Amino acid sequence: MTLQTQLVLRALLEDPAKQRYGLELCELAGLPSGTIYPILARLEQVGWVDSTWEDPAVHETAGRPRRRFYRITEDGAERARNALARAYRARRQPLPGWAARPVADGGVS
Repeated sequence: MTLQTQLVLRALLEDPAKQRYGLELCELAGLPSGTIYPILARLEQVGWVDSTWEDPAVHETAGRPRRRFYRITEDGAERARNALARAYRARRQPLPGWAARPVADGGVS
């Protein structure tokens, strides 16, 4: 799982019941839209995220483009939490023996 996907999942998990639109997720995750939308599409494809389009009357009244809202599913939230926990544990593992080989001056390379 990429770091970018982890950031999107964390943003969605901040309030799993809340629907968020794409640019809002960009701000929460600190990622550009060109990164966010493909991730959301993949998460929706595997069933971790649902999306719905905003009612046309709302965006027309507001004078802005129509928003697509995303919400993590119950199953997606459970799977995301497990995946994020695994990713966190993987980062916390000590370096394997081959990665901490000594160098000539006594340091670690």
